[in-house]
Amino acid sequence: QVRLVESGGGLVQPGGSLRLSCAASGRTFRMHTMGWFRQAPDKEREFVAAIWWPDGTTHYSDSVKGRFTISRADAGNTLILQMDALEPEDTAVYYCASGPMSTTSIKSTRAYSYWGQGTQVTVSS
Repeated sequence: QVRLVESGGGLVQPGGSLRLSCAASGRTFRMHTMGWFRQAPDKEREFVAAIWWPDGTTHYSDSVKGRFTISRADAGNTLILQMDALEPEDTAVYYCASGPMSTTSIKSTRAYSYWGQGTQVTVSS
């Protein structure tokens, strides 16, 4: 079992920045991939970014590439999502997820076994 707890969401103006954190605990040795997804009202959950835990390789959706940065914190099992140049279209509940090594695409929710409770990000003036 892996427990994931997100923090750092909130309200920000367009063009602003937010930093999301995801603290992982439990059987974290099972984690191979950690990712961020988001879900806006009346829309499906969509991939944002992911990182392969063993070597730090990162992946991004086209909509956030160049604006968002996924990383691991220097100490502990903490995942970070630095979000810059935020746009109203980024408004959604953001979820942290972790999964084992798999042949399933990391952009699919099916690649992930554990999910956090989500944190709201609202971009509005």
